[in-house]
Amino acid sequence: MLRVGLTGGIGSGKSAVAERLAALGAVVLDGDKAARAVVEPGTPGLTRIAETFGPGVLRADGSLDRAKLAGIVFSDEVALEKLNSIMHPLIHQHLQAAEEAAVKAAGPETILVHDIPLLAEGQRSEEFEVVIVVDVPPEVQVSRLARRGLPEDQACARMAAQATREERLAIADIVIDNSGTPEDLDRRVAEVWADLVSRAKG
Repeated sequence: MLRVGLTGGIGSGKSAVAERLAALGAVVLDGDKAARAVVEPGTPGLTRIAETFGPGVLRADGSLDRAKLAGIVFSDEVALEKLNSIMHPLIHQHLQAAEEAAVKAAGPETILVHDIPLLAEGQRSEEFEVVIVVDVPPEVQVSRLARRGLPEDQACARMAAQATREERLAIADIVIDNSGTPEDLDRRVAEVWADLVSRAKG
């Protein structure tokens, strides 16, 4: 089995790369989905978040109000560190269990891709045989986030709360430049997939 870590800053197109790798045959474990699962109503994760940040971060139905929590942590470094200290271990445990299930189902030659937005922040790059970083210039991130309806100040705050571009590139074994067209991305991901298949066989 080849264990691959996939990461990229917000707005980089990391999810588009993950989708293409899955279509080519990778087993993709989604860190964003894990992050949602560990704070579902009734989970210890949600309980800890409510205890740490107050009941105001919960909706009337008891679920997490993500926008309210984001408003707190993306403008406060200490609050963000508290959130990360709760979330990172829980996401890690969730993905480990998912990985064990995937390997049983798919077999030893699996190329297993962990899609982890905060891989550089969690300092977990050493866990993977290959780390792929999806990279775009910051101005491209801002323009893509604007197209999603996120105001520029909020986009910049979220980018500032993540690792820097340089910190992400420092952990990369493979860089996928996603500042071009979807066709450019198709070609680059196909090249990367051929490389991963070769590594898995080797």
